[in-house]
Amino acid sequence: MTCIVGLVDGDRVWMGGDSAGVSGLDITVRADTKVFRNGELLIGFTNSFRMGQLLAHRLVPPPREPGQDLFRYMVIDFVDAVRQVLKDGGYAHKSNEVETGGTFLVAAEGRLFAIQSDYQVGEAMRGYHAIGCGADYALGSLASTAGLSAEERVRRALECAELFSGGVRAPFTIQHIRARPHGSAAMTGMGELVAAE
Repeated sequence: MTCIVGLVDGDRVWMGGDSAGVSGLDITVRADTKVFRNGELLIGFTNSFRMGQLLAHRLVPPPREPGQDLFRYMVIDFVDAVRQVLKDGGYAHKSNEVETGGTFLVAAEGRLFAIQSDYQVGEAMRGYHAIGCGADYALGSLASTAGLSAEERVRRALECAELFSGGVRAPFTIQHIRARPHGSAAMTGMGELVAAE
């Protein structure tokens, strides 16, 4: 199920997600969104609504020390906090001594990161990424819409995924978050929640 799209646009990161809840051949359009803000982060998830609820309501992102590399922070501090929350919330899985979680995107300080189920952190050089069953369609759309506004590119990517994937449904939630200098008081520029028509 799901399509989550992230796009870096200057000092902003845009993120959009669909509203499908899928179980086998059944689909429910959910009121709870897959894209949300947690402190100074913007997060969009796939895999499980339980995982998303834990990331939204139980995860407290640890502070980043002044001067600490952002990628290193994501790999160590952030992922360690996520692992603990997923374990405590009964979501993390362990098989043959290998622990797995879920897949989600994180926008932090003007950058876009993909957290995979094995807790690896990725950052695409192309400046956009998508996850979920509609990801390939969304990526194709994003590759073909350079020159349009960031919000329109995200919206078109989600519409394309919905057109071709049975696990993606409107309405879409589209938000953005603006980078701020590390250590300043607050992040500004949070976009309004936008629902697709």
